Amino acid sequence: MRPRLHTVVLLCAAVLAAGCLGATLYSGVEERGAALAFGVLVAVGELTRRSGTRIREAAPLAAAGSLAYALLGEAAGRPTHHGAAQVVTVVLAASLLGSVPHVVRGAGPALDPSARRVLTVGFVAVCFQPLYSQGAFDGWSGSAHALLLLALLSLTALCDAVLAAALAHSRTGWPFLPALRDELRALPGIGAAVIATGAVMALGVAVVGLWALPVFSVPLLLAQLSYRRYEAVRATYRQTIASLARATEIAGYTPAGHAHRVAALGQAVGRDLGLTEPELTVLEYAALMHDIGQLSLVDPVPAGATAVLPAAEQRRIALLGGAVVRQTGVDPRVAAIVERQADPHREQPLAARIVRVVNAYEEKSREGGPGGPLTALEELRLGTAGEYAPEVVEALARVLSRNTEGTREHGGRAWREPRTGLSDPARGWVTHG
Repeated sequence: MRPRLHTVVLLCAAVLAAGCLGATLYSGVEERGAALAFGVLVAVGELTRRSGTRIREAAPLAAAGSLAYALLGEAAGRPTHHGAAQVVTVVLAASLLGSVPHVVRGAGPALDPSARRVLTVGFVAVCFQPLYSQGAFDGWSGSAHALLLLALLSLTALCDAVLAAALAHSRTGWPFLPALRDELRALPGIGAAVIATGAVMALGVAVVGLWALPVFSVPLLLAQLSYRRYEAVRATYRQTIASLARATEIAGYTPAGHAHRVAALGQAVGRDLGLTEPELTVLEYAALMHDIGQLSLVDPVPAGATAVLPAAEQRRIALLGGAVVRQTGVDPRVAAIVERQADPHREQPLAARIVRVVNAYEEKSREGGPGGPLTALEELRLGTAGEYAPEVVEALARVLSRNTEGTREHGGRAWREPRTGLSDPARGWVTHG
């Protein structure tokens, strides 16, 4: 069997790290003061890393310090002589040291980001250090040198985005182009801050020495704090929506965990169809609240199965649900999806088509016994002539097929990649009957 891409990337990163470590041990450490200063900076950056963050770069200070060390040609006006191998070795050792507290808490660094860190830092160091040592950049001074560093870092960021998207595609089967688009969308945010700080650190150390490191670290630490507060607000917002979604379960209108299962599976289908991260977020919220219109019913629908109701009744419930969502202050796009989930599929936006198909699948498979999932999928395929969007049903089939393959790999359990960030036993690991 051909090795998967992420396995190849991990092996390449391991080989590079081992080779650089061996070369550094053989030749010794040059400019130990600079190596120690940058090592401490990277370790501190790893210590401040936020585990489980949704931000693309969880340790921006460590990333900026690593890139700055790779681009360091002078320190206080004196040329440096450390090579690319030493850069990778120092960054790797400092990253591992800074990750120790996270490992103790059971939240050690993921392999993919660590491999990307080694490869990107190695790429920058190999592109810059040998040429600088040979005097290739002697004529580059002032603004020209700064632009050179920014151009090299920007190229590195683009390569890292492509690598991250390729790893996600290889590991999960998500389409490559939407994953790359999401990675590129994230670059102007914290990615731009990392690039700018890395270049400024390298230039600052070249002029005033190692004291520039703590000075230029402060803005990035403040930016990291702002991103954490932003994440906390988003988490609170998501928890509020999830609490509203549970109202139908508490009132006995829908089975426990139904909304969360629809949201998790709906997002997997949305990823397969190429939705962006903002679109997936709107889809998640709409899926969580898609049944809230049932609260207006005097008599609950048996088992909350709205897919079996007449079309007119489904639309009435959907419109009532949309009216409720609009009064909660949630994004109006969420209300529009909830309102249109029962419309003819040719008139629906893609997110509403996904909610309708996934909700019907969840209801039908829940009632079908051991063979329920397969029977439900066949019923949906038969309904593509009128009720359900064919492209969404086929995307659902692909997602379920990947989950089934994961079942064989994980002893009967497959990870569904939920993004709600909630502690709910109905989400996450999915057992296939």
